[in-house]
Amino acid sequence: MRIDNDIKLDFPDVLIRPKRSTMTTRKDVDLSRTFTFLHSKKPWTGVPIIASNMDGVGTVDMAKALTKMKVLTALHKHHKDKEYDAINSDYTFVTFGIKKEDEKRLKQIIKNKALRFICIDAANGYTQRFTDFVEKVREWAPRSVIMAGNVVTGEMAEQLILSGADIVKVGIGSGSVCITRSVTGVGYPQLSAVIECADAAHGLGGLVCSDGGCVTSGDVAKAFGAGADFVMLGSMLAGHKESGLSVIEDEDQKFVEYYGSSSNHAMEIHNGGKANYRASEGKRVLMPYRGNVQDTIEEILGGLRSTCTYVGARRLKELSKRTTFLLVNRQLNTSLNQYEDSN
Repeated sequence: MRIDNDIKLDFPDVLIRPKRSTMTTRKDVDLSRTFTFLHSKKPWTGVPIIASNMDGVGTVDMAKALTKMKVLTALHKHHKDKEYDAINSDYTFVTFGIKKEDEKRLKQIIKNKALRFICIDAANGYTQRFTDFVEKVREWAPRSVIMAGNVVTGEMAEQLILSGADIVKVGIGSGSVCITRSVTGVGYPQLSAVIECADAAHGLGGLVCSDGGCVTSGDVAKAFGAGADFVMLGSMLAGHKESGLSVIEDEDQKFVEYYGSSSNHAMEIHNGGKANYRASEGKRVLMPYRGNVQDTIEEILGGLRSTCTYVGARRLKELSKRTTFLLVNRQLNTSLNQYEDSN
């Protein structure tokens, strides 16, 4: 047993300090990024926000809507193979798990169609099996951009980059419909996870995607300020017309279901039920119906532009260099002071 006494932070624990700026309008902020990926060597330009690979978020309709805004979508892994023909491959990740059937399916798809973006998704990215799978996919698809996760520590981010991932997906237990932390006791505060994984991945030329924990546009800004190259959104993009799920009407209100990928509900739909050797690590909720996703994305991007003007970042690329976080959680402040006094 070991106790790590270092203070770890989530998005609500901090605020971004404003800085003097010569900028005059939010309109001048450039939110696009251009990346040339470490392994695939291919350049890409767009807005580095990704709709999560969850039911009700990572849908073909979502991909079609967000492509118009140069925003990415990670399709959930339960689509039919023929549905991939309807997407713009420059802004869409095709998602796979690491089971034998996923391996067989991925190899078959790659044989018939070049995939620009591949997402390899597992709740636990720390297994040797996961690392081995990333290595295999890199061999099968040397020109594809591979995003793999989830992990929350620098050493594992480095391992995935060395195994062939271009982007490491960061986050365990931080999603709004994820209950991994309460069920397993495992997790990591998201802001600190992003800071540590970004530092490790960038040292090798890799990139990171913050996945989970964002409930406001301010959280998205904090993730980018912490060093995330991409930010993945689930609950913030759930409940929209593009969800692909039925709208539920209750008196004068409309709702759409939203559930975790490891929830009992998801396992019932996709696997015929929960296996007796595992526990549910997700929950099922009703989200207010929110209409077209374009309106929500515009609000998120508007908030992000405002953040950039507050710190004098003319481009999103500059935000992490212009960010100073203020610790605003009083309990953490007290703990940090006590820790410093004892050392």
